[in-house]
Amino acid sequence: MSQNTAEHPSPEGSAAEAAPSTDASIEQALTDTTPAPEPEKTFADFGVRRDICEALAAEGITHPFPIQSLTLPVALSGQDIIGQAKTGTGKTLGFGLPVLQRVVGRDDAGWDKLTSPGAPQALIVVPTRELAVQVGSDLTAAARTRNARVATIYGGRAYEPQIEELERGVEVVVGTPGRLIDLHRQKILNLSQVHAVVLDEADEMLDLGFLPDVERILSAVPDKRQTMLFSATMPGPVIGMARRYMSHPMHIRASSPDDEGATKKDITQVIYRAHPMDKDELIARALQAEGRGRTIIFTRTKRAADRLARELVDRGFAAGAIHGDLSQGAREQALRAFRNDKVDILVATDVAARGIDVTDVTHVVNFQAPEDEKTYLHRIGRTGRAGKRGTAITLVDWEDVPRWSLIDKALDLGVPEPVETYSSSPHLYADLGIPKGTKGRLPKDKRTHAGLEAERLEDLGGPESRSGKGGSSRGRRSGGSRSDGGRSHGPRSGGSGRSRRSEDRPGRQSREQRGGDNTAGSGESGEGRPRRRRRRRTGGSGSAGSAQGA
Repeated sequence: MSQNTAEHPSPEGSAAEAAPSTDASIEQALTDTTPAPEPEKTFADFGVRRDICEALAAEGITHPFPIQSLTLPVALSGQDIIGQAKTGTGKTLGFGLPVLQRVVGRDDAGWDKLTSPGAPQALIVVPTRELAVQVGSDLTAAARTRNARVATIYGGRAYEPQIEELERGVEVVVGTPGRLIDLHRQKILNLSQVHAVVLDEADEMLDLGFLPDVERILSAVPDKRQTMLFSATMPGPVIGMARRYMSHPMHIRASSPDDEGATKKDITQVIYRAHPMDKDELIARALQAEGRGRTIIFTRTKRAADRLARELVDRGFAAGAIHGDLSQGAREQALRAFRNDKVDILVATDVAARGIDVTDVTHVVNFQAPEDEKTYLHRIGRTGRAGKRGTAITLVDWEDVPRWSLIDKALDLGVPEPVETYSSSPHLYADLGIPKGTKGRLPKDKRTHAGLEAERLEDLGGPESRSGKGGSSRGRRSGGSRSDGGRSHGPRSGGSGRSRRSEDRPGRQSREQRGGDNTAGSGESGEGRPRRRRRRRTGGSGSAGSAQGA
C-alpha cells in the first residue's frame, strides 16, 4: 500500500471538488464544482471503523488525501458517486474503505441473517490484471484486522485457486471483466448479494473495449445497490453508462490546475532526435544521471521491450520487462522486483503498463515517440508525483518527427523539431546531469541491485505464453558474445537460462520473428504456439528424406 507516497495534488496548487448530479444531467454535473476542504482530518474523524483505522496506521497512513476527504462521507452514506481522478491520487482507499466498512464480516452482527453468507457483497471491476493485484493488495492490508475477506480474480492464472477461494467465501471481489463474467456464467461467482459495485478507471476499460462486458456485469447484480465510478476522463460512452446504471450520483473531482493544460509543471521534459543505432548507448548513459531512481522505459512493441531489457542487463543494469508475451507469473515477478527495489528499471509496453501505480519513479523514457498526446501524458505522468520532481526523456526517430510535431502542437510544448542528439553530445550530459566521462556500461561498483532473478517467480498455473513457462528469460542473458550490435534473434524460453540455438544470420528471421513485429497494442494477452514444420515424404517406406526441409 502506497498512501504516503502516491500522487496527490499539492496543497498550494490543487483543487478537489464536489457537486451533486442526477442521471439526467450528468454532463452538467461534470462542470459544477465547489472548492474542497483541506485534508486535515484523520480517517477516524470521517467515521471509518476503528479496526480499519488501526490497520491503516500500521501502514503509516493516518490522514486522507483530498479525493478521500470528499469521497468518504458520500460513499459511507451509500450514495452513488462519479469520481474523476487520475491514477495515484489515492482513490483506491476513497472507494475501498467504504466498501470494507459496509460489508458484513464473519465476526459482525447480522452475519447469521445473511441470505447467502460468504457470497460476495461488493464487486470492484478494474481494467487490467496488474491493477487488480494492486487494488486487492491495498484492500487486504486495510482489512487486516477487519476480518473481511478480499479475493482477486483475473485471467492468466489457473482457475482452481480462484474457484476454491470463492467457494470458501469472500466479502469483496476485485477482478477484471473477462474472468468475472466467465466465472459468473459458470455459476461459480454469485452476484446475487452484491450491494456495492465500483468501476475503477472506466475510461481505460473503454479504451480496452471492456465496456460491453462491464454492462453485462452491471446487469447481473441487483438493481438495489451503490455504484461508484472512477475515471480520469469522462468520454461520452462512460457518461452514457453512468446515466443508464447510476442513480443520482454525486460528482467528485480531484485535480491539479494544469490537468486541463498540457503537462505537469513538476516534470522536466527533454526531447531528442536520436539515431536508432545509438539509442541503447544514449539510454545507458542517461541512466547514470545523478539522482536517478526508479525508471520506466516505454517501448512501442513487445519485442523491443524484451530486447532492450536484455541489453541493459548485459550492460550491468538491473532491469526487467513487462509485456503481453510474458506469462502472468513473469509479469508479476517483474513488478514485485521493481517495487521491492531489486530492479530499478522497468521496460514496458503501454498496454502492459496500464493501471500500474509504482511510487518514487524519478525518470520516464520514451524509447520511441508515443502514438499521440494522450499516450504521452499517460507515460510521463508516472513521475513527478507527491510534490517530487521527475524527468521525462523522449527519443524521436527521424521518421517520427511529423508525428511528434502533432503531439508537440497539441500540448504546446514548444519543441516541434527536437535537437539532433547522440550519446556523446555535450548537451545530453548537461541536460540530464550525467557525470563527465560516463560510458554505456554501469561500473561494477555501482551495481547495487539484486536483479530480477532475486525475486521469486511464482507458478500461477495459468496458460503459458510465448516467452515460456516462467517468462524469466527477459532481462537475462546466457553466455557467449554477440556480434550483431546488441540484437538478440534467438527464441525466448522460460525456466533457468535461455535455450539458444545458433544465432540467426544477419537478414534472416526465425519462425517467431516472421509473424510481424508484435505491436504492443495487438494480442497483449494472446497465446502463441510455434507451428510444427511439415515433413516432406518421398516414395517407398517414407523413411528416406523424412527430415528434409529442416
